[in-house]
Amino acid sequence: MGDHTMKQPSIDILIPTYKPGPEFAMLLRRLACQRYPARQVIIINTEEQYWDPALEAEYPGCRVEHIRREEFDHGGTRRRMAAMSQADLFLCMTQDALPADEDLIGNLVKAFENPLVKAAYARQLPREDCSLAERFTRSFNYPPESRIKTQADLKTLGIKTFFCSDVCAAYDRKTYRELGGFPEQAGFNEDMIYASKVIRAGYAVAYAAEALVIHSHNYTGRQQFRRNFDLGVSQADHPEIFAKYPSEGEGIRLVKQTAGFLVKKRKPWLLVPLVWQSACKYAGYWLGKRYRKLPGWVRKRHVKK
Repeated sequence: MGDHTMKQPSIDILIPTYKPGPEFAMLLRRLACQRYPARQVIIINTEEQYWDPALEAEYPGCRVEHIRREEFDHGGTRRRMAAMSQADLFLCMTQDALPADEDLIGNLVKAFENPLVKAAYARQLPREDCSLAERFTRSFNYPPESRIKTQADLKTLGIKTFFCSDVCAAYDRKTYRELGGFPEQAGFNEDMIYASKVIRAGYAVAYAAEALVIHSHNYTGRQQFRRNFDLGVSQADHPEIFAKYPSEGEGIRLVKQTAGFLVKKRKPWLLVPLVWQSACKYAGYWLGKRYRKLPGWVRKRHVKK
C-alpha cells in the first residue's frame, strides 16, 4: 500500500447536470454510502429552473453552481469544476451513472497506489433495459480485466491507449494542473484528449475493472450520428493526437465482433439495426472529421465553438 496507508488521498466528485431527476437523487444517495468518503460533491447545473433544491439533502455538503445552457461545454465546464477542487484527486461522473456497490470510490483510489498512474476510469456495466448489441459494446470497451496503459502500449493498442471515460474517471489533481487539464473548448472527448496528455507525458492511465458503475444507452440512429459527429469534430481539432492513431480500425473491429456475437446468440435479425446504427455512426464521424468544409450555417448549428 505504500505511503497511502498513512495518509489516504482526499477526493472530490465533480458532476455536471441538466434537468436532473430521480436517477440523480439515487446517484447522490449511493455516493453518500461509499466506504471511501469523498470530501464534497461539486455540481455545475445547467438551467437553474430545472434544479430541485431537495436533491442537495441526498448528499450533505453538496456545492452547487448554476450556469446558462449556452455556457455549458464538456471540456470547459469540467475544467471549471476541477478548478473548484482542492482535493488530492477528483472524480468526474455523469448524472446518469450509478455506483454498482459501496466500493466504487475506494477501488478507483486504489489504482493511484501505482505512482505512475495519474488517471483511472471505471468499468461500465449495462442497465437492465440495455439492448443486446449495446451489452456487447459495454463488454468490448469495458472488459472484466484491469489494465495499466502507458506509452509502450501505443504499438499494440493504438488509439485505445488513450481511452478514458468521464462517465466515471478519477484524476490526480496536481498532475492535471501541470499538464494543463481538460481543453477549454471541447464539445466531446475531453477525457481522451486529457488522457493522451497523461500518456505522452510518460505517466499511465489505469482501467480499474473492480470499480463498477451502471451506465448504458439505447441510442437512436440520429443520436448516434450526433454523438459521432461531435467525436469527429474533436478529432479534427486535435490532429496531434488522432492523426497518428486513427479510431476507424477500432470501430470496424467492434462492428465485426458485435455481428459475430449476434449470430452466435442466434438473433441474426438484430444485424439490421446494427448495420443502420453503424452507418449512422460512420456518417456522423466522417462528416465531423470534415466539419471545416461544411457550409457555414451547418457549422454554426452543429459545432460548438
